[in-house]
Amino acid sequence: MNVVPPTEFLNRMRAALGGEYADFEGVYSLPAERAVRINTLKISAEGFAKISPFPLEGAVPWCGDGFYISEEKPGLFPEHAAGLYYVQEPSAMCAAPLLKDIRGKTVLDLCSAPGGKGTQLAAQMAGEGLLFLNEINFSRAKILSQNVERMGIKNAVVTVASPAALAQNYAGFFDCVLVDAPCSGEGMFRKEQTAIPEWSEQNVEMCARRQSEILDCAERLLKPGGRIVYSTCTYAIEENEAVIYEFLKRHPEMELLDGGDHVKRRGLPYKDLDVSKVRRIYPMDGGEGHFFAKMRKKGGMKTSALKYKKVKKISPLAIEFIKDQSDLSLNLIEINNKVYARKEMFLDLDVNVLRQGIYTGEVVKNRFEPHQHFYMSSLLMPHYRHVIDMNKEEAQLFLSGNVFPYEQKGYVCCSYKHIPLGYGKGDGTQIKNKYPKGLRTLKAFDRTD
Repeated sequence: MNVVPPTEFLNRMRAALGGEYADFEGVYSLPAERAVRINTLKISAEGFAKISPFPLEGAVPWCGDGFYISEEKPGLFPEHAAGLYYVQEPSAMCAAPLLKDIRGKTVLDLCSAPGGKGTQLAAQMAGEGLLFLNEINFSRAKILSQNVERMGIKNAVVTVASPAALAQNYAGFFDCVLVDAPCSGEGMFRKEQTAIPEWSEQNVEMCARRQSEILDCAERLLKPGGRIVYSTCTYAIEENEAVIYEFLKRHPEMELLDGGDHVKRRGLPYKDLDVSKVRRIYPMDGGEGHFFAKMRKKGGMKTSALKYKKVKKISPLAIEFIKDQSDLSLNLIEINNKVYARKEMFLDLDVNVLRQGIYTGEVVKNRFEPHQHFYMSSLLMPHYRHVIDMNKEEAQLFLSGNVFPYEQKGYVCCSYKHIPLGYGKGDGTQIKNKYPKGLRTLKAFDRTD
């Protein structure tokens, strides 16, 4: 492996790093670090370590649930399909832990797709409170929504809106906002080499302007006393320290907080910004490139009021299905024949909503067709009435879209090692496979249990 970044970029890094530059340049001849983050909505880190299908090779220093791995294809295991872990670049795990004590809070991941930091926030919230995951691009929002399903998140609202549209409708609403801003991607050159030909100093400047606009929207969305974490995966000072400096000048109601001790490296000098409070990660630290800053709103406008949807008539077919499949009482709402479930009331939102709560299924003519998310929810995991725990051979058949023997009739949750993978429908002799066709593939079962 020999990654060759742009010469202009390397010259900038040489000036920024001084005596560390040789170590920095040397990493481009080495492979990128690999890591997974355990989904504690479904299993503890200790519990996963006992059943992991590949070795966990040490903890990521800034994330207690993150572990380095050498496995080249960690997505090809049933434990991944079950949502027990998220494959995530190590340095990307650094920002979400800054938003501490967020159980029961209203939290927004403003630029959320594909979902690494948003699903990390969901785990920290442990299903309590309200989590908005927003993505302006619809196709990327669908990928985000799929990760919400796989990770079993029950308290998420997936929206497809511009930061400006959210700020217009929900000013002063959120306790915490995470802004993982679109950036020039300098920190990902080793991992995503397609970013290299797209780099230019002009692109860095364009990204900085866009980041400033997004941060201004985030400030409007924040409650008095609320917190913002801003992060990028780039080294450019124009997109990091400079953006924070200019933001604080525009918003005297915001104050810069200390970034904590989970990441040691401080920021680069920029004017009179207190760079001892911001943090950077370089490949020499055990990840790719990352920057983050944490800020608090000292004043500002009051919270926007929430509106709730009036629940209209729900199809009896949906009600009958849910009562048959689960012993948990849920609020239901039906939108265009699609049925969603929440423990809480449903919100009436003024932006495009891709998902709210658990997508239970769809009413099709005179029947109810369940959805994968109903059988993957961390909320419902202990409450399914009909469960078959598959052995290794059965799980392999299931994940590749095949059938296997089953003597009962009706829908059933299909699990492996007691963790749901999806569902099927028994006809009295075998399971008719309902695992989504777009997810089907031969999974790796060549490791011992």
